[in-house]
Amino acid sequence: MQTARDTTKRGLVKHSFDFLLASMIFDLMKHIGWRERLFKSTRGRILDLLRTRDRTVNELAEELRLTDNAVRAHLASLERDRLVVHSGMRPGFRKPHATYTLGPEAEQLFPKAYGRLVSLLMSIFSRQIKPRNLRAGMRAAGQAVANEHLPELRGKTRQQRIDAALGILKELGGAATFKEEDGKHFIYGNGCPIAAATANHPEACLLAESLLTEIIGAPVKEHCTRGSAPSCRFEVKSTRGTP
Repeated sequence: MQTARDTTKRGLVKHSFDFLLASMIFDLMKHIGWRERLFKSTRGRILDLLRTRDRTVNELAEELRLTDNAVRAHLASLERDRLVVHSGMRPGFRKPHATYTLGPEAEQLFPKAYGRLVSLLMSIFSRQIKPRNLRAGMRAAGQAVANEHLPELRGKTRQQRIDAALGILKELGGAATFKEEDGKHFIYGNGCPIAAATANHPEACLLAESLLTEIIGAPVKEHCTRGSAPSCRFEVKSTRGTP
């Protein structure tokens, strides 16, 4: 039998996650303009590539279709701004090659505050409501984000929807790639914007799981690694009629 207390708790969950979503969108709107301009530039594309793993000058040049000297000039500029740092050496055919990674100042380019906000809210709610309601709230938040994009996805193929999902994750501050392994489809991510919440609240991953399910139009299951070095891994299931 439903009680007034249960109704109040459900209302609290709904309004709190509405606040969370509004905060995320507000913060994204503040940053999306200058972030888009940056990441369309060559400097921004270098930062985007280094976000997934350390790379050499040769690797960056090949990815960007630039000369080695052009890449070195961009790296020198990024190093002066502490956006890129020298991370080590890698054996080469004739001599070792220097590798580069993101520097300490680069973190501000990728939104991280969402994770702290999610962690704080989930810590509070986990003491107030049942676990199933908390999980339902995270799924509802993911669906709400997805609903903003669904109209533009009508009539799109499965691959086009997957590409759109990768783009949305990138806009929210994550770096994601799609891979096929042993006949299965996976989305891998680094720099999760809510990673701060997942170590103590694995339910937070349900937000992304629900978002991807809605955007791709197929069941998605999270298999994320949590802890000091979190990484995202989502399996995209096949739907009936999908090869």
